[in-house]
Amino acid sequence: MASDHDQRLLDPTAVRGLVAELGLRPTKQRGQNFVTDANTVRRIVALAEVGEDDVVVEIGPGLGSLTLGLLHRARRVIAIEIDELLAGALPATVERLAPNRADALTVLTADALRVDTLPEPPTKVVANLPYNVSVPVLLHLLATFDSWRYGLVMVQSEVADRLVAGPGSKTYGIPSLKLAWYAAARRVGSVAPSVFWPVPNVDSGLVALDRRDPVPTTASREQVFAVIDAAFAQRRKMLRSALSGMAGSSAAASAVLEQAGVDPQTRGEQLGIADFARIAEALAGR
Repeated sequence: MASDHDQRLLDPTAVRGLVAELGLRPTKQRGQNFVTDANTVRRIVALAEVGEDDVVVEIGPGLGSLTLGLLHRARRVIAIEIDELLAGALPATVERLAPNRADALTVLTADALRVDTLPEPPTKVVANLPYNVSVPVLLHLLATFDSWRYGLVMVQSEVADRLVAGPGSKTYGIPSLKLAWYAAARRVGSVAPSVFWPVPNVDSGLVALDRRDPVPTTASREQVFAVIDAAFAQRRKMLRSALSGMAGSSAAASAVLEQAGVDPQTRGEQLGIADFARIAEALAGR
């Protein structure tokens, strides 16, 4: 593997040059904001603790800013890119800037939300996730590929806050809980808009994910997630009201909640993932 000082990474001039060469018009729809700062790339790779045995999945590699940093450390990088133009150009960029690591790159031209097989089981996920699909993509990768135990994702700052929030927090909700089913999330840094081109109008946050075993329960993930969705459909409602549709009535919901050891007058935002698993179990066992 190359040492840090002889890595060739993309800088602002190289990014603009590639954009011009490809005739690319970055779209907000696909969250195409490319990292132009080499130190930010090195920081992400370091926080991701990427090692020479790792098979890293990267979502939305774009022009290859982070891909190049990952290739200097990982055994293999599987980059999933929905944009055909960018996917087609990435191998040539790597060949030019990291020729000795070109064979370690696999590019899949695909929508990350639809990918259900990979050429090799990943050990890590490291990605600058498009803002508009960051949570669905993350949950899909966690549900579909159970071989990776650690991840580091860059998402919109507001999304980062939601992912790491705990019960009782204003930002706590469906993303926090569904992620908690799979992993412990913690915020490990922030990234300024100035390191991207085009410059977004939001800050970004870095979130580390440590996968853990799901809560022990006889309820399925789908059943637990359905209860979460119902509890937060009208977030200010007490659970006995929010779950009345699932249980058949407010009284039936109260009975289910009491069986699960939960106060029927509490709200979903006060409960953790284990509480929701008990509620789903009680509902399923009626």
